[in-house]
Amino acid sequence: MTYIRVNETMGRIQKAGKNIIFGYISNLAILLVNFVQRTIFIYVLGKTLSGVNGVYTDILSVLSLTELGIGTALNYSLYKPVAEHNIEKIKSYMRFYKKAYLTIAGVIAVLGIAVSPFLKYILKNPGSLTAGELVLYYYLFLFNTVISYFVTYKYSLVNAEQKNYIQTNITTLTKLATAAVQITVLLLFRNFLFYLLAQSVVELLQKVFVTIYLNRMYPYLRDKDAAKLTTEETQVVAVKTKALICHKVGDVARLQTDKIIIASFVNVDTAAVVDNYVYIITYVGNFVNIIFDSVISGFGNVVATESKERQYILFKVYRFFACWLFGFGAVGFFHLLSPFIGGVWLKNEGWTLPQMTVTLLVMDFYLKGGRTVLLNFKIASGLFEQDRYLPLVQGALNLVVSVALVLKIGVTGVYVGTLVSGVLANLIRPGIIYRVCFEKKPGAYFKDSLKYIGVILAVGAAVTPIRRLIMEEVTLWTFVFMILVITLIYNLVFLAVFHKTEEFAYLWDVIAARVPALAKISLGNGSRKGGLDE
Repeated sequence: MTYIRVNETMGRIQKAGKNIIFGYISNLAILLVNFVQRTIFIYVLGKTLSGVNGVYTDILSVLSLTELGIGTALNYSLYKPVAEHNIEKIKSYMRFYKKAYLTIAGVIAVLGIAVSPFLKYILKNPGSLTAGELVLYYYLFLFNTVISYFVTYKYSLVNAEQKNYIQTNITTLTKLATAAVQITVLLLFRNFLFYLLAQSVVELLQKVFVTIYLNRMYPYLRDKDAAKLTTEETQVVAVKTKALICHKVGDVARLQTDKIIIASFVNVDTAAVVDNYVYIITYVGNFVNIIFDSVISGFGNVVATESKERQYILFKVYRFFACWLFGFGAVGFFHLLSPFIGGVWLKNEGWTLPQMTVTLLVMDFYLKGGRTVLLNFKIASGLFEQDRYLPLVQGALNLVVSVALVLKIGVTGVYVGTLVSGVLANLIRPGIIYRVCFEKKPGAYFKDSLKYIGVILAVGAAVTPIRRLIMEEVTLWTFVFMILVITLIYNLVFLAVFHKTEEFAYLWDVIAARVPALAKISLGNGSRKGGLDE
């Protein structure tokens, strides 16, 4: 039994590791290419069209709430038949999934068309753009969103098998090809319409390729004899989907409406400025998220096969690592985000936000890291019903606070609403996870939270006078040097404070097992309780 358990655990680590490696390669490639693409876009087409591009992306994200959590519920339902290699049951779920997503595509198309007459009210001061141009551009965005649902359902099987890297690689190649074609179109024609048409062509070709590739990989998906799910199985999906409806609607109201509110109540150009900050935080943050998203399916396997105590041990390690990395990102963003955008990248202070707004964005980034850990463990455990009304409360609170404050203090008020609404999940969800998954009280979670936040704030404050000294004049070299300073100080402090914890010892043992040269170095407490070899 011990031998089997070690093999299963190491198998999960290997699959997660493969997902992480491909995820990093993908994210780095996409980040670099998209950065070049965005830079050329800004210089060629300007601030207004950059704002339109960002706002339309968010509008379509709002419309995509019609997915209503079906994908997440189906992914969870696939974990067991995939683990048991039950092909017939997999075919049944995939048949159901296909029908659901084709219906979703139709609903999004109808809702998207219904929204188009209101675009002139959503986009304030769109410069010289006519109403007809705004609608035409919007329909191209809508087309790209709708066609994605014709193949999305197929990825659920790949991800349930912990082969997330397949979707990652396909997405990477598509985005690289799209960026290359769009950059070429921008330089040749300097035309936003041609820019969007180029994306549509590449996206359409990708859907054809994915369909052919995954049909060959899973030939049984083409079988016509797939049985319908039983009433009980359909009911399980329905119950979890109903709960996820609340999550989806609330999350969209909280996370995808900021730029829409800014474009409607301030102006489109300000939405473009915000979009650059969100873009950088999102893409750099993705380097961290890759690690945590890559182990969701592995956690699903842990929940299905391991004891509650072992789940608790792995959760604590997972959470500790998240706080370390998201804290590092938060300190870096606080000190370097505006200098990079206004001094290194665009060399124009007109593209920077007030420091208070940046502070709110950074705080939400760190707290979002904590929510990512909780959400991913909830998904792996199938806990969708317990807090189903929380996202609705968050979404409503965000909209009310954001709209009320944007009228008084501008764009900063929007992110006050975002931060306040987000904190609710950081306070409520730990209690659900600890009570249901671990049968424990969440006191230890909040105690650790205070420790992590205290260290992060201390490092951020200590770095402030150093930044002022080094970056008195912002240049590429002072910026790079400041990155090195923050990296060194933050990680040394975090290591000094937490190197004797069980969570760090566990992480160190896992790393040492993969890098034999580190096995002789003892930085932690020298033992790992509940380790991989138990």
